[in-house]
Amino acid sequence: MRVSTVLATILTLVIIAAKSTLAVQLADGTVYFAEPPTLITARTTFKAVNAWDATYYFTLDIPENAGEPLQRVEITQKNGTQQIRFDLKRTTAFVGTEGNKQQPLSLLGVTRDKNTSTISITFDPPVSPGRTITIGLHPDQNPEFSGVYLFGVTAFPAGEKSHGQFLGYGRLQFYDEGGGPFGFPFGLP
Repeated sequence: MRVSTVLATILTLVIIAAKSTLAVQLADGTVYFAEPPTLITARTTFKAVNAWDATYYFTLDIPENAGEPLQRVEITQKNGTQQIRFDLKRTTAFVGTEGNKQQPLSLLGVTRDKNTSTISITFDPPVSPGRTITIGLHPDQNPEFSGVYLFGVTAFPAGEKSHGQFLGYGRLQFYDEGGGPFGFPFGLP
């Protein structure tokens, strides 16, 4: 009798442990991450104002215990003296980081809400947990005015009714020519 009780207890603990990595779903069907992704970094390839051909990279870590794959990421410019416009057709995404690009990710769509200036990047298929991914946005050109520009990043799990998790702000700083870090012209890193 004791052995069966011990086995039942172990089985119950295994089931509880397995369920702890599942996504949270409310009665109304809204899906949440069990453990949300993390915004690791935001970086631009060119820091000079008015620079052409820059790429803004946003790197996210999707933890193993996220519970659901990543379906969509929204990036919204929150401040800066100028609204930056993007060439949405050039948006890229891949597994890995900017310095360690691995496999490209397929995008179902990239859209922009003109009222909120939110760019939505939807993955097809959704990105499974346990990966680090990077999204590359291509501005038409860097802003005309120097300063700090903040971009809010929100991640959504897969599901018809998913709740977005705000991951934080990606911070990009742009400099006037000759005024970059350590006096480098043209915003060289």
